[in-house]
Amino acid sequence: MSARLADIAAHAGVSEATVSRVLNDKPGVATDKRQAVLTALDLLGYERPARLRRRTGRPVGIILPELGNPIYPAFAQALGPNFARRGFTPLIGTQSDGGVHEDEYIEMFVEAGANGIVFVSGRHADSTFPVTRYRQLREMGLKVGFVNGTRTGVDAPFFAIDDLGAMALAVRHLVSLGHRRIGLADGPEAFVPAQRKAAGFRDAIAELVGTDAPVLIEHTLASDDGGLSAARALLAEGCTAIVCASDLIAVGVLAEARRQGIRVPEDLSVVGFDDSTLARHSWPPLTTIRQPVNTMGIAIADAFVGEMNDVHASRTEYLFQPELVVRESTGPAPTAG
Repeated sequence: MSARLADIAAHAGVSEATVSRVLNDKPGVATDKRQAVLTALDLLGYERPARLRRRTGRPVGIILPELGNPIYPAFAQALGPNFARRGFTPLIGTQSDGGVHEDEYIEMFVEAGANGIVFVSGRHADSTFPVTRYRQLREMGLKVGFVNGTRTGVDAPFFAIDDLGAMALAVRHLVSLGHRRIGLADGPEAFVPAQRKAAGFRDAIAELVGTDAPVLIEHTLASDDGGLSAARALLAEGCTAIVCASDLIAVGVLAEARRQGIRVPEDLSVVGFDDSTLARHSWPPLTTIRQPVNTMGIAIADAFVGEMNDVHASRTEYLFQPELVVRESTGPAPTAG
């Protein structure tokens, strides 16, 4: 406790006695010093006492693209509590066809007094979508942050998984099993994460299979239906293994393999991406690339709380390392015995 008080006091530029009075919600502390202590708590990652959270909780918006893909509820579960522990009230908005969309959520959150908004795989991820709206939000004084879909021209922190490294992990695993004709069932071509996965896949195929090896990429919808159509095209190309841009796409690939009477992993190996609940409960359970959502949630909350307290986070992209999780959907290539 004394070490924590000393750290907070040093960061806030006040005495330990002042820190103690603020933490115990005692009177007699100047407003600027009280705020300095609360800011230090947030930036150092300490949880505010419940009584201080109730009094000082400030809204922060979190906009997700949908709930049908389990990775997005996982982000909500990672981000919401981490903001709450730092004294902010999370406002979560999810989009759907025919429902409330990003611009409407922005207006709702601004009207609710949000200090900032985190966009998870939002319209910013579409490379054809202009970033003018986000610049306008910054000019209004609103703090913004972006997850998975880095763009230039916006004064904000960006957070993303290392898609290039993820593809290298997936392809290296499949090559070690004897696969040489490997396909990628990727997301929509206009989206930054899909572009990065495609680039990483090309590099990995050239390095690990050979520069003369075919680069078999099918861009598709980020859904199980998209996985069905991508699988049909890639299986027609003779692929013995398919890397997928999400576990949801991989579920579609598994379904198309079953429809065609193709056994997984005996005839076809499948690698997902995210390590969502789908990966663990599909059949067979998916080998996948784990997106470190919990780690990302802590880092995003820390950096963004700093932004909202006028302590700028780095403008160099925060890249998080993927992890290969091997399950039962990958095995030796058919020609490898």
